[in-house]
Amino acid sequence: KVDAERKKTFVLKMPMELTQSRIQKIWLPNDNRPALPRRSCGPQLANSPTVIVMVGLPARGKTYISKKLTRYLNWIGVPTKVFNVGEYRREAVKHYSSYDFFRPDNEEAMKVRRQCAMAALRDVKLYLTEEAGQIAVFDATNTTRERRGMILNFAKENGFKVFFIESVCNDPNVVATKVMEVKLSSPDYRDCNSTDAMEDFMKRINCYQASYQPLDPDDYDRELSLIKVIDVGRRFLVNRVQDHIQSRIVYYLMNIHVQPRTIYLCRHGESEFNLKGRIGGDSGLSNRGKKFAVALNKFVEEQNLKDLKIWTSQLKRTIQTAEALQLPYEQWKALNEIDAGVCEEMTYEEIREQHPEEFALRDQDKYYYRYPSGE
Repeated sequence: KVDAERKKTFVLKMPMELTQSRIQKIWLPNDNRPALPRRSCGPQLANSPTVIVMVGLPARGKTYISKKLTRYLNWIGVPTKVFNVGEYRREAVKHYSSYDFFRPDNEEAMKVRRQCAMAALRDVKLYLTEEAGQIAVFDATNTTRERRGMILNFAKENGFKVFFIESVCNDPNVVATKVMEVKLSSPDYRDCNSTDAMEDFMKRINCYQASYQPLDPDDYDRELSLIKVIDVGRRFLVNRVQDHIQSRIVYYLMNIHVQPRTIYLCRHGESEFNLKGRIGGDSGLSNRGKKFAVALNKFVEEQNLKDLKIWTSQLKRTIQTAEALQLPYEQWKALNEIDAGVCEEMTYEEIREQHPEEFALRDQDKYYYRYPSGE
């Protein structure tokens, strides 16, 4: 009887049958379940959903960081959404009058602001529990321990992880630039001249400054997972990173720039395979491609760019193009063209003739299509 029970248990734990999807070439359970949504092809976090909590005075780049981080996380396949408490406040209070609304002794306004924060948290819960969200970014000042404690209690009640991002900047020139660039275009100052708007916003900052309690990873907040971004990335302080996704967030934040910069995107010159209509491969530049590389060198010289960094793939055609610039460059495998697998170095006509089903599948969904034995 014992052996029979063991055998039964063994049978129940046998791996299920899998079926490979035709377009993406990924393995899926063969149990007649409905097709997974597209976004699920990204990483599905095995641990709890995460609430990212922004911290900092106004005009410190919190919303900028929130949007950039959310875009990045969605790009790597992690469903993420920003919940900006300021938008909830504008919805509740249609007409902004002055900085008086943010004074800590304005009890009526404090009540409204708390209600807006709670409304945003309710939407965070809905997103993470019923809408397949994995990360929610709670974008607000969250400058007091009382407010952050409320968020921590909310997360604990719902089984969410919490990661704090505090943006600290005491450079008055950077703050003034940020106010001029972003805040004066805010709906709060739609019918206000720039001088009055600047004066009012600086007073608003002072309202928060009076009760601001920065994160303290050395003592009071030593058990929290957090990163402090100091002086627009001049320095970082990281504490108790819990998992892979938090480490990805830290790495990303340490490599973004809040100051404007220019990125030039350029294809390599025409290759020998381009002339023949063949995909993939590692052919060199054609004569016309070499002329393009020379013309590109002239263009770059005319731009008079300082400290220019050049990245190429590891393929011959891109390296030949970069060599013409006569500047240092880095080769990145991640920039290589996708591997066409069994279709490498073939023309599209040859693919149509030799792999008609694959040709049709690629036409059906080019974005998600994966070549057999390729990418």
